[in-house]
Amino acid sequence: MPLPARYRGRFAPSPTGPLHMGSLVAALGSWLIARHNNGDWLLRIEDIDPPREVPGAAADQINTLAAFGLHPDEPVLWQSARGDAYAEALERLLRDGLAFPCICSRSELATTDGIHRECIASDAMRERTDRQPAIRLRVHAGRIAFDDAIQGRYEQLAERDIGDVVLRRADGLWAYQLAVVVDDAAQRITEVVRGADLLDSTPRQILLQKALGLSTPAYLHLPLVLDAKGRKQGKSDDALAVDAANPAATLGRAFGLLGQDPRAIAGAANAEAALRQALAHFDPGTIPVRMEERVL
Repeated sequence: MPLPARYRGRFAPSPTGPLHMGSLVAALGSWLIARHNNGDWLLRIEDIDPPREVPGAAADQINTLAAFGLHPDEPVLWQSARGDAYAEALERLLRDGLAFPCICSRSELATTDGIHRECIASDAMRERTDRQPAIRLRVHAGRIAFDDAIQGRYEQLAERDIGDVVLRRADGLWAYQLAVVVDDAAQRITEVVRGADLLDSTPRQILLQKALGLSTPAYLHLPLVLDAKGRKQGKSDDALAVDAANPAATLGRAFGLLGQDPRAIAGAANAEAALRQALAHFDPGTIPVRMEERVL
């Protein structure tokens, strides 16, 4: 499936809580880059992990983005409604011998740092266990590398760093890696702009794209917003919901965290005006590799 000529970007939060400053920086960064390239900006809600989701969080996230003037150009895509597409992709991989069932548990893989290199369950264990298997991608040894627009060259060794990627979990839920690859292709995303915490997931997704015969988009991983202890916001106990009461001022702060001059949008009357001014002064070349300022 070839990528379209027109730029298409996206923001894809999981509904595990309210948007915090790190989320807003990622959303604003992806929106600015899409608009800078005269492209489309899409929104996807990655709601495929019910045990981790907070009731009402998805609607709150959408409303918060709207309060900051960030409106998607197409209807929101909900991963919870995409099970048939994931099942079709998984069936294709199984049929082609590129995926396999596995009953190895996390504790059983502790000796390999959680990386699945081969099934360690014995035949006898397989026969007597009632454990539902996970489905994994069959990954062969080799180097996977790509050039990130901010982070530069990044590579992993499949046998050392990746292992056999989970596609459907043992609890029956769809794994993030499969869902994101299938949905990026379905939404025809030309560049994935997201936080640098997902940098090490990208080689897994490239492997899966190749296995499914899908095009690989470009990647741009934004620096993370950290708390006072150096932890990613969202992992922090201090991560607070982003303040939408004064959206122009909050957008100015997020703009500055992207390496831009926040004075460019000082005095904007509302979110829409702040976004127009931000776009007029946006320079992707000044986005930092890592965040120098800790915001909490």
